[in-house]
Amino acid sequence: MYDLIVIGGGACGIMGAISAAREGKKVLLLEKLSHIAAKLKATGGGRCNLTNTLPNESFMEKFGRDGRFMRDVLQRFDHRALREFMDSIGVATHAPDGFRIFPVGHSSQTIIDALRAEMERLGITVVTAAPVTALSKEEYFTVTTPKGAFEAHHLLIATGGMGYPQLGAEGDGYRLAAMLGHSVTELFPAMMPLSTEEKWVSECRADTLPGVELRVDIKKYRKLKAVGDLIFTKEGIRGPVVLDFSREITPLLHSMERVPLLSNLVRGRNREELYGHIKAQLAKEPGASLSDILASLIPGSLATVICGMLGAEPAQGYSKLPGVLKEQLIDLLITMPLTITGHDGFAKAMITRGGISLKEIDPKSMESRLVGGLYFCGEVVDIDGPCGGYNLQWSFASGFVAGQLGNQKQ
Repeated sequence: MYDLIVIGGGACGIMGAISAAREGKKVLLLEKLSHIAAKLKATGGGRCNLTNTLPNESFMEKFGRDGRFMRDVLQRFDHRALREFMDSIGVATHAPDGFRIFPVGHSSQTIIDALRAEMERLGITVVTAAPVTALSKEEYFTVTTPKGAFEAHHLLIATGGMGYPQLGAEGDGYRLAAMLGHSVTELFPAMMPLSTEEKWVSECRADTLPGVELRVDIKKYRKLKAVGDLIFTKEGIRGPVVLDFSREITPLLHSMERVPLLSNLVRGRNREELYGHIKAQLAKEPGASLSDILASLIPGSLATVICGMLGAEPAQGYSKLPGVLKEQLIDLLITMPLTITGHDGFAKAMITRGGISLKEIDPKSMESRLVGGLYFCGEVVDIDGPCGGYNLQWSFASGFVAGQLGNQKQ
């Protein structure tokens, strides 16, 4: 008989196990794969962007309207608390750009090794290659696996979502929660590349555009926008701005065949600012060609595509361009249309949008409102954030609070 069984050996499950064990609880952690922390190891290309330096209010805003659910959890375990925890297990952290926080060695393996050592120190039992085949609660929770059945007073579901399926994510937590009476929202793949109707993108694959602003060109959704680096691909677009914005796009694609976007390709400059920039370039070089002007704004491959769209020769003197072409040029630079037509589903998704309904979870403790002693944490609940350490901070923080098993002390 255990005080707590944790299902899932990712960041939030490990943190939940450690949090409970530090309070003297007898803890069992079950992981379906042959090793723990597979997704944590892959995070950030193995560099592991743990969290960021935003204050809690700003941090929550990045998650949209559901971000308010996180308030109590973050008050108890914010980015400072996470860094203190990492320091307590021997992992030094830093913020080289003043925002994103990494382990000093920029290796997720150092964190995994430290977490494993801490679980060993606390006497946490870890059983791997143990997928849950049955789950029930009468007087106690009974969790059945191919390696036996286990009982506990408390249960923490920390299985993650459906992102990174190659690392074992199959939505197990949703199925287990449903067994115990919980409801799950509609699920969408997120943080992933997107496919476009436009074929010219394949001609621009060599270049990255910094500070691109994407916004949805549908009246009802015009408030949806994102800013960041954009990379063109053979089939569409990717890059940090696309990973972030895909959270908003994939649900829209579920209800419509295509999602039209407008993209500002010149770091958010407006029409007046662009004309000012061009005027300054011409003052330095009065005979500048269209190609010269574009070279001061965007990569060469994209400049070639835009010249083709205008039907203009790149070598033509900019000053000799007809006024209507100059206007069209500005339009393309600040409102280039891109039409999103699809994606590769959960196969390429890093995270899941949707999850166990927040209405059924107590935000102060992460305990189920339906089943006493049942807790949730991390991506399995209906919360998801952008790139930049947001989702991992939520995983560690919600895991810590859930592992307190209802103990409300700060």
